[in-house]
Formats: sequence, C-alpha cells, structure tokens
Amino acid sequence: MTKQELVTKIAEEANLSKRAAEDALAAFIKAVKESLAKGESVSLVGFGTFSVSERAARKGRNPQTGAEIEIPARKVPVFRAGKGLKEAV
Repeated sequence: MTKQELVTKIAEEANLSKRAAEDALAAFIKAVKESLAKGESVSLVGFGTFSVSERAARKGRNPQTGAEIEIPARKVPVFRAGKGLKEAV
C-alpha cells in the first residue's frame, strides 16, 4: 500500500476529504518523528510501539576492495508490533 492509497483508505473509513486525511497522516508522521528525535517512544495500544535503538560501532568490509572500514555508532528507529497487530496478521 502506498501513501496515497493509505490516504484514500483513511478518507473513506473516517468520512473525511482526501485533503483532511492527508493532513492528518502528515501530522501523525511529524509527531512520531519529533518524539523519536527527542528519544521518546510512541506507543499505540493494540498496534505497536515506535522507539529509538542504538547500534554500536563495528567493523565492516568494503565489498569492492575488501578493505576494512569502521562503521560508526548510530541511533535507528525501531517498530515493534503489538499483540493486536500480530494477531491480525
């Protein structure tokens, strides 16, 4: 499902215009991004939790040259599906 298909589905289910559904989806995405940037998690009971995880620094290899490179530590977004979502799938 693409973003436009999701907007259409939201508009149909919530009896909204496509513009209002698109604005609502954009607001949701923005709120999740801002929370994750602050290091907070976002929990939607029955759906799942968005959170931030830290990856440690590690060594890797350049596949073209075989040279060893250092991959720096970084923070990455993580989504864990909730019980309701797992059961639906």
